[in-house]
Amino acid sequence: MTTQETWETVGHATPEQVEFYRKYGYVKFGRIFTREEMDALRDHVDEMIAALPEGKRPEELDVPHFNDPWLFRYLNHPRVLDVIEDFIGPDIVLWSSHFIAKPKGDGKAVPWHTDGSYWGDRLQPMKVITLWLAVDESTVENGCMRVIPGSHTEVARVADMYEPVDLKRNVFNSRIKQECMDESQAVDLELQVGECHFHDAWTIHGSNPNFSSKRRCGYTMRYMPADVVHQPKEWSSSHRIYLLRGEDRTGGRNVYTPIPEY
Repeated sequence: MTTQETWETVGHATPEQVEFYRKYGYVKFGRIFTREEMDALRDHVDEMIAALPEGKRPEELDVPHFNDPWLFRYLNHPRVLDVIEDFIGPDIVLWSSHFIAKPKGDGKAVPWHTDGSYWGDRLQPMKVITLWLAVDESTVENGCMRVIPGSHTEVARVADMYEPVDLKRNVFNSRIKQECMDESQAVDLELQVGECHFHDAWTIHGSNPNFSSKRRCGYTMRYMPADVVHQPKEWSSSHRIYLLRGEDRTGGRNVYTPIPEY
C-alpha cells in the first residue's frame, strides 16, 4: 500500500452485492474502516501477537473480544452494523470473532471447511455471516482466503464429508474430502489492507499456507440475526453472544452478555 493510494469507505452494500452473496455464498467488498482506524487495529494486533505466551501461534487468537473490550470499537462500529443490516436485517447479534495471523515463512494452512459444520447444533437455525477484514494485504502469495462459489446450497452432505489433517500444518484438525468438492472451482479472494469480504456459514472455504516474506492477518467478525437461538453445549458453556442492534427475536431464549465499555 502506498501513501498515494485512494482510500474510500463504503457505508452500505448495494442490492447487487446482496444478491451476489445470496446466490454464491460470498461477496468481495470495499473498505468500511478509515486508514487511521486500520492503522490503529494493526498496531493493536502487533501488540497482541508480541504478548503471546511461548508456544501459542498467532493463528490461534480466537474470541479475543471476550478479554479485550477495545475490539468492540470495530465489532460494534455503526458503519459495520449498517452493512451487516443490509444482509441480515436490523436485529444483529455478535456471534464470534477470530484473528488468523499467518506469520511469514511458516503460516499454517486453513483446510477446506464450512463454519457451520464446526459450530454444529449450537445455533438453530445456522444463519451466520462472517466479515473477513484484511488487517494485512491478503494475496495468493501469502495465503488469501479461497471459496467454492455456490457451495452454501449443498449443506445436506456436511456430516460425513470430513477427514483428519495434520494440526501441525493446519489451523484446524479436519478438512473436507477432495471427492466431496470441486477444488477447480475455487476463487481466490485477494484484498488490500482494509478491504473485506463476506461469506455464509455453509460456504466451503480455506486458504493455503504462507511461505512468503509477508504476514497475512485477517479478522473474522461474525454476526447472526436475532432470531437464531444459541444453544450452548457443556464444552462451550462459557461462549458469550451480544445483541448489538435491534431486538431479540427468540422469545427470550437467548442469554446476551452486556456490551462492555470501550
